[in-house]
Formats: sequence, structure tokens, C-alpha cells
Amino acid sequence: MRVLLIGSGGREHALAVGLAADPSVDFLACAPGNPGIAQVAELHEVKAVDPAAVAALAVELSADLVVIGPEAPLVAGVADAVRAKGIACFGPSAAAARLEGSKAFANEVMAAAGVPTARSFACTSVAEAAAALDELGAPYVVKNDGLAAGKGVVVTDDLDEALIHAEACGKVVIEEFLPGPEVSLFVVTDGTAVAPLMPAQDFKRLLDGDEGPNTGGMGAYAPLDWAPADLTERVLRETVEPTLAEMRKRGTPFAGLLYVGLALTPDGPKVIEFNARFGDPETQVVLALLATPLAGLLNAAATGTLADHPPLTWHEGSAITVVVASHNYPGVPRVGDVITGAEVPGVIHAGTARDADGALVSAGGRVLSVTATGADLTAAREAAYRLVEGVRLDGAQYRTDIALRAVEKKIKI
Repeated sequence: MRVLLIGSGGREHALAVGLAADPSVDFLACAPGNPGIAQVAELHEVKAVDPAAVAALAVELSADLVVIGPEAPLVAGVADAVRAKGIACFGPSAAAARLEGSKAFANEVMAAAGVPTARSFACTSVAEAAAALDELGAPYVVKNDGLAAGKGVVVTDDLDEALIHAEACGKVVIEEFLPGPEVSLFVVTDGTAVAPLMPAQDFKRLLDGDEGPNTGGMGAYAPLDWAPADLTERVLRETVEPTLAEMRKRGTPFAGLLYVGLALTPDGPKVIEFNARFGDPETQVVLALLATPLAGLLNAAATGTLADHPPLTWHEGSAITVVVASHNYPGVPRVGDVITGAEVPGVIHAGTARDADGALVSAGGRVLSVTATGADLTAAREAAYRLVEGVRLDGAQYRTDIALRAVEKKIKI
């Protein structure tokens, strides 16, 4: 199988590693890619959000399967353009990707499908936002309605901060706060059949103890030994299948990766958000544990044959990833700092580049996702942090407590 992967971040490097390891893949390309992905794939300089350019590259490479990593190309209609060329594509149509592209649309779909989620109000003015915040009370949850690279959400007890974020975003969704630990569940689907992956947990705040500003994610781990045994089955029944049915009913079936962000509340799992693609950094740990060949699985979803795909299999043990971020992240990150110790197995590249001399340098906010597996979570943590200690990046930021509460059995539902 000839595979073209679209994207340039940590999620795409993790996908590239998984795709390259699939014996059915005899050619792997990535556009635009990054220095880490270059170790396992042929890179092509194409703008990921340009549907025509991506489709033309897929034709030029005689790709059998195109895998779209990030959300922006999906919302831009890249999957539609690729499929119009008769090439199988893993990723939803632009119409279906609105589940991530618009929080208001996602809430509308969930309401129609009877999916358990938070009360919410779509607001287009500060006055509407103020009324919604007053109605729902603190903690205040304010979400940018559109794409915001994982940083469009503010959760705060400060009403002024909530209003400032609402005004800055323009169109926002104000939601009821959902208490309880958060879980990410990825579901591969062809629009009807489903193949749930292993639930994972990520860490949104910059600093230890869940302090500091919200980020795109500072680490993740799997499996979740503390989660209810029937969690995946219940979420499929109460959330995923009704949502897919509603999308089919609307004439916009969702095929690709449905990311379900959940809060495990005292009343059961409720949806915090939908995404239309693999999450970052949860992908790094989930794929590290997946034993089923990745390309075959994604191709089955892309070709409508997922119901015939064998059950998924998993490696024993646990996985953890620790994100190494650049100086000043999640503000405007400092770039161009030289990185050493990052070109080894387990170090996933997210925001990296080569300078004029060929040295590896930082090129974004989240620079690396350092990923390791172990017989249990304790062993996986020790292995991951050993790898982190081997990385040198001036001004680097990373959390030292990823998965620590799970190891210490301190997570309560």
C-alpha cells in the first residue's frame, strides 16, 4: 500500500511511526512533515490546507490511501478533494468535520441525538455571553466556536476573565462546567461500523498540579486502570452511535476518527467536546500500545469495510508521553533554539526544523512528545522521564507530574 500522510506535528510523527511499521505499507510520504517524520517517510512541501494541492500530490504519488492528521485541512475540505480523485482518504468531509469546526454545531447535533453533555448557550455578543455566564454560574466555561488549535477554551472562576475571552473570540459557546476526571476516547469509524481505541487521559494545564494557562496538551498516558470497566461500551451506546446516526440522517456521514472528550461526572460520562481527528498528545500513547497494523485499520475505515476488519489487539503494559515545550509557550514561543538528544526512538517531533547548518532547532510551541512504554505505569513514567533528561533545549518547559496521580491511586470518580 502507498500511503500519503498530511500534517507536520507530533500527532503526525506518531501516525508516521505506526504507518511505517505496518507490513502492508511499501511506500510512505508525508506533506509537509518534520525532521522526525523524515526518518520514516519521504517529505513533500505542500500546504496542508490546500485541497487541490494535496489531491494533486496524492495523484502524483499514486497513493492508495491518504491520512489527514490535523483539523484545519479537514475543515478546509481536503478529504473531499482527495476522494474526488478516486483515492481512499481517512478523514471526514468538510461538512462532517463541522463537529469540530463549530462548537455550536456539535452541540446542536448532540441535542438532536440525545447525547449526554453540558447545558450550553451559543453567543454572538458580550451581552449574550454575560447572560449565559450568569445563568450557568462558576466555574465559567467559555469556548471559541471555531478552531483554536486546542487553546480556545477558558475555564475560570473569574467572571471578568470569562467575559474578556468571550469578547476576544466573537462567537462563543458558554457551557455548564462538568465535574470529574477527563478522558479521551478515539473511535475509528467508516460512518456506521466503529472500532474504539484505548481510552487515554491528557493534561491541558502548563504546570504541575494542573496550574497555569491552558495549552494544547502537556502529556498523556494510557491505559486508565481507574476508569469504569464499561466506559467504552457505554460511550459507544450513549454517545458515538447516536451521533453517527444523526450525522447520517443529515446526509453528512462522519467517516474517520471521532475524538470524544469526556468528563466522568457523578451522573456518568458526558461529552466535553468532539474533535474530527486524532488528539495530540493522546495519539502518541494510544498508538504506542496498538498492536493491530495501523494502515490496514485506517484503510478499512476509509473504504467502508470496517465491519469486516479483525478485532483490535493491544500490547501489554502502559505508555506515557511528556511534552517538552519551548520558552514562553503557550504565549508566542521562542523558536530557533538548538535541540540535542531528540533523534532517538521514543522522541516524537512536533515543532522542530533544520536550520541553515542542518542543526535540529525548535520551530513551535510544543516541540517534542517524549514517549515510552513499560510493564506498568510506574515503569513507563520512569522510562519517559529518563528520555526527557537526555534532551537539551534552552528554556524548555515540561511537567514532572504526568500520570503521577494515577500511579498514586489518587483519581476518584
